[in-house]
Amino acid sequence: MKHLNKLLVAVMMVMGLSSHAQDSNNPWAISFGVNAVDTRTSSGAGHGFFDQHFSQPFAVKDNWNILPSLSYIAVNRYVGHGFSVGLQGSVNKIDKLVTFAPTAPGHDNRGNIVTNPGDLMYYGIDATVKYSFQELIKSKVVDPSLSVGGGYTFFGDESFGTVNPGAGVTFWFTDAIGLELATKYKWAVADGQGDRSVFQHTAGLVFKFGGKDTDGDGIYDKDDACPDVAGLKQFNGCPDTDGDGIVDASDACPDVFGLAALNGCPDTDGDGIADKDDACPDVAGLAALKGCPDTDGDGIADKDDKCPTVAGPKENGGCPFLDADKDGVADKDDDCPTVYGPASNRGCPEVTSEALEDLKVQARAVYFNSGKATFKTGDKETPARLDAIKEILKNYPNAKFSIEGHTDSTGSVKINQKLSEDRAAAVMNALIERGVNPENLVSKGFGSTQPVASNKTAAGKAQNRRTEIRHIGSKYQGKI
Repeated sequence: MKHLNKLLVAVMMVMGLSSHAQDSNNPWAISFGVNAVDTRTSSGAGHGFFDQHFSQPFAVKDNWNILPSLSYIAVNRYVGHGFSVGLQGSVNKIDKLVTFAPTAPGHDNRGNIVTNPGDLMYYGIDATVKYSFQELIKSKVVDPSLSVGGGYTFFGDESFGTVNPGAGVTFWFTDAIGLELATKYKWAVADGQGDRSVFQHTAGLVFKFGGKDTDGDGIYDKDDACPDVAGLKQFNGCPDTDGDGIVDASDACPDVFGLAALNGCPDTDGDGIADKDDACPDVAGLAALKGCPDTDGDGIADKDDKCPTVAGPKENGGCPFLDADKDGVADKDDDCPTVYGPASNRGCPEVTSEALEDLKVQARAVYFNSGKATFKTGDKETPARLDAIKEILKNYPNAKFSIEGHTDSTGSVKINQKLSEDRAAAVMNALIERGVNPENLVSKGFGSTQPVASNKTAAGKAQNRRTEIRHIGSKYQGKI
């Protein structure tokens, strides 16, 4: 049985730490104060079990042993649903030992006598499971409780296990500080120790701690709907960055003060469309046009209307069908609305023979390095020739031109064919880089098959390394 008692002590200590009216916000608590040990219940004097063990519970002056100093300390842990578990250690000095001695001088009417046994020390270590009624009675100050547990007591030279039912009440001064009053009946369960059962009463301060507030906003994570970001109490710990009364999580525009009707977004122009959905947030407009105005009422938002003050069809950009150059081709169909041109060429001028001759002169003056598709090194005229070609071509926006590359006779036919194609592509790319519409250009290579000078001289070969530009029709006449 002695070894069983030791095992009981070990199990009780491993059970963990208890709580004195903690909660899930502050799960830990430490309490300390004074304890009183009453040995009256172990004397056995009286009539019947309850009279023998539970009479005279408040005979403080006669029966209570109180050590006038800090004599108990407890550490506790809340486990949920009002329950807590914990561990308490206590010390006392027994100078009032109540025993049943009906023949001894000075005994009371039950036959008890109180003696001072000398240096009789009391030590106890107890584990407790406790239930708090505070939530049940919905009080923030008064916290009654019941407990049960077990422990191990050292009573002088004796030691034994106990079973400890108890009750108590705590008065909370704040959410974390309170005054705890409690009592336990510590029934000795070891063989031969029935006369060492005692009442132990405690009074002390209790401090709750350990509440987790990850974002530091003063709201515990348990009650914080946004535990990782600081927020406001009225929003259960969630932030309202823009201060518009709508929590960020429900605010479609959390960084800008807005209206509840628009999910927290502003409406600068007051047209009932949130700025974030308003294509024209600074001027009142129509919902059908994403908040943009339509001054001429043609169904096209002013910002997309080429003629915002004059109604016109959408296919003409909101402008009426006009013929600015008076060439008989409506501007909507006129590729050159400001330049007179025949309808057969979609309102653009025909490519003139003078322009073609000019292209021929300019193109032939674009020279290449021998055997390469790069423009002749050191030739300052080539960039100017390319610019001149670009200026000619831009006058004919719907004309198609073929850029044709040629080489001298140096090298194989296969190499020259590839080289002529690359040279034509080089000129075309240079023109595209200068802004010529790529859809108006194609390139071809003819190798050395179409020389314009003798390939027997260096000068002739230089002339043969050239490009030609030919007009091949309108881009509306089909792909080339």
